[in-house]
Amino acid sequence: MMKNGPQEILMAEPRGFCAGVDRAIEIVERALAKFGAPIYVRHEIVHNTYVVNELKDKGAIFIEELDEVPPGATLVFSAHGVSQAIQKEAARRGFQIFDATCPLVTKVHVEVAKLHKEGYEFIMIGHKGHPEVEGTMGQLESGIHLVEDVADVARIAPAQTALLAVVTQTTLSVDDAAEITAAVKARFPKVRSPKMQDICYATQNRQDAVKVLSPQVDILIVVGSPTSSNSNRLRELAAKLGTDAYMVDDASELQEAWFEGKSRVGLTAGASAPEILVKQVIDRIRALGAVSVRKMDGIEETIKFPLPKGLKLDSPAQVMEVSDSQLHQLS
Repeated sequence: MMKNGPQEILMAEPRGFCAGVDRAIEIVERALAKFGAPIYVRHEIVHNTYVVNELKDKGAIFIEELDEVPPGATLVFSAHGVSQAIQKEAARRGFQIFDATCPLVTKVHVEVAKLHKEGYEFIMIGHKGHPEVEGTMGQLESGIHLVEDVADVARIAPAQTALLAVVTQTTLSVDDAAEITAAVKARFPKVRSPKMQDICYATQNRQDAVKVLSPQVDILIVVGSPTSSNSNRLRELAAKLGTDAYMVDDASELQEAWFEGKSRVGLTAGASAPEILVKQVIDRIRALGAVSVRKMDGIEETIKFPLPKGLKLDSPAQVMEVSDSQLHQLS
């Protein structure tokens, strides 16, 4: 226990799993229960080390290239979505396919396809190399231009500007996306914005909670894996607000020195981080001296997305296998 360490933990609400992550994990678990191991998953199903390792232990095999999947196997697309080329190649190879793409990402894909038929080109706001960005940009063979920051807006050269639309990665910083969108509109005044912003409800809610929490704490801990875009944005947001902020994959990464002179600790988790990791972080901070844990008031998320057809479990034994799984309990 530290002499001059944490006294109180203040927990953000909401935090942790979103509906798209819940659905993606359940798709893999149900596929394993119904068809047996192995189930192949293209890319990490969600960007969390613990979740991926749990599913590996149950028989999921994570791959990046479709030639790693044997003929006749069952394949799951990750929550981030895939390009048209990947979809077509998977279908050509004859895999049994279950698409765990978050429905809010699919909504962006549908919008791109619809407006493309009307002659639109696109400016996509997102992070180069992120699988969601690759999936969305891969909906078209050409005519979609990536911008990562305001400076990029001046560099892009669409073939025409009369029919131009903006789409965004769903897990961006809300404030950064608004700033870049404003720059796009300043350069291309006729650009079409989405009717509803592409940034998902869970990303928005978790960032809003951090905005409320940060001024009330001396330090903020974000539970999330390094590859998780929305988790990284939570840490960055707190830092921009002037709060010392750190992101950890799990409790083992916490460093005692961070908490010296920090009596009130804020705690949140990215949309792909399970609650068991949050509880382990709480236990570690308690060991440093924290005596109280308090939840903030916040939005209660009740949204749930339907599963793809073909994953209904037939026997009570199968249902028990999924419902008793540790990850499902955490969803």
